[in-house]
Amino acid sequence: MSRTKNSNFQIRLPILLTIAVAAGILIGATMADGDGAKNDIVSGYLKFKEILTYVQRDYVDKVDTDELVETAISHMLEKLDPHSVYIPSKELELAKSQLEGEFEGIGIEFNIIKDTIYVVAPLSGGPSEEVGLQSGDKIVKVDGEVVAGTGIDNRDVFDLLRGKKGTEVKVGIKRKGAKDLMSFTIIRDKIPQESVDASYMVNNEIGYIKVSRFAASTYDEFRQALSELKSQGMSKLILDLQGNPGGYMDRAINMADEFLRDNAMIVYTEGKQPRYNSEARAYREGQFERQPIIVLIDEGSASASEIVAGALQDNDRALIVGRRSFGKGLVQMPIPLDDGSELRLTISRYYTPSGRSIQKPYEEGSKEYGQDMRHRYEHGELFSADSIHFDDSLKYETINKGRVVYGGGGIMPDFFVPLDTSNISNVSLGKLYNTNAIREYTLLYYENNKAKLEAMDYEDYRTDFEVSDKMLDDLFNIAREAGEEIDKEEMGQATDFIRNRVKGLIARSVWGNDGAFPIFNQQNVILQKALDLFDEAERLASR
Repeated sequence: MSRTKNSNFQIRLPILLTIAVAAGILIGATMADGDGAKNDIVSGYLKFKEILTYVQRDYVDKVDTDELVETAISHMLEKLDPHSVYIPSKELELAKSQLEGEFEGIGIEFNIIKDTIYVVAPLSGGPSEEVGLQSGDKIVKVDGEVVAGTGIDNRDVFDLLRGKKGTEVKVGIKRKGAKDLMSFTIIRDKIPQESVDASYMVNNEIGYIKVSRFAASTYDEFRQALSELKSQGMSKLILDLQGNPGGYMDRAINMADEFLRDNAMIVYTEGKQPRYNSEARAYREGQFERQPIIVLIDEGSASASEIVAGALQDNDRALIVGRRSFGKGLVQMPIPLDDGSELRLTISRYYTPSGRSIQKPYEEGSKEYGQDMRHRYEHGELFSADSIHFDDSLKYETINKGRVVYGGGGIMPDFFVPLDTSNISNVSLGKLYNTNAIREYTLLYYENNKAKLEAMDYEDYRTDFEVSDKMLDDLFNIAREAGEEIDKEEMGQATDFIRNRVKGLIARSVWGNDGAFPIFNQQNVILQKALDLFDEAERLASR
């Protein structure tokens, strides 16, 4: 999670850090607490310089000094916390693009199937749509070079197709029904990157908004979605933050402010340096301050997602439904370095309005920290709330109604919904996903039935379209061709899940995410539980 407003010190800090690393100049009183700390920095720097000099000069084999330095930096940061990281310059653009509101490229959603780039969909209004790329197209050449069957991966695709606005790239397309390879010259442009995946009315009262991350444009997208749903008669809201890993802190604060009133506390931070202490309160007139809200979370909801859920829970404003969230309560500051790389350094902890830190323990190291989800699974925490134990010393009370909440490891929902186990251990389902056969089949089905599908009314499709046994047989045949034998009988209950995914992905090719999510959510057990809990959400909203 990144802070976006820089104090004067924050603006100077990257320069001070890089000078110190590159030239050994003391940072002095600005960064150190007394002469002892200063001496530690000098001693450590000189030792590292001495060892690196010996390695470069005397080691028996040729070494890449830059790589050694970057490895040393990464291992050093691992001793701090799991979220302080160093990002090499070659990785930085891709890392930043996950949170920026837009990137520059050709504007496609793609998938790699059988070592070939498939166009899942050209993004609306983007340059690929403008020149005529279609869902199901296979990109086999880029700038005259064959890219199909070459072991291409996602990073390679980004490197080939992203680029500065105004630059051009030539792609060779294999399209079903076309005898020859089709050639397109695409002028790269700025491509909006949406983080509100879907918004729609569940019924004539309840609206649904799915937020996948807190990126640069998230708050604006969210406000627009909220406004549109209100215009359709929404009086109750489900905010879906399942699997949302977080992002920009200020976007989360702004979102929470849409629901809170009366100068309510949203979040506050505390760091070693007073300059990193801050608090955020509701100050604007929000669009949805009095109506009932349910927030969906799970073990993949982290960071900025937990700020929103924690603020609404502690203020007794929303009902939280799902499973215990990830547990990231640390704030990172991005510090650009002179060589184009970036340090993301933890500079404070954040606290929910009741005063709890939801950061889970990390003292045993990054490896153990990364195994937390496996431990939750093995201990039964994903299946039973009774398996989750909180230390009484971390007990807090919500601000208005005195409900008990806990710190020390994520946001515990008000209503726990166990993980659906029917598909987890299904071997055949795992094989099916390993082959990417579902995605391949749905793209082929859309290609072969495009005219019929696009002539359908969405509500007719959602209500009446069924994934037949013949369709499943065709899907399983694709998996077999990829080397996985699928046991239809062994699928059991997972067959219903597969039918749902196939139907939803076909809908996505025609109507986008707003067509897919109402279908996917028919098997979203947390959402389905939430629909039965609005009486409780209304009681919270009626204070």
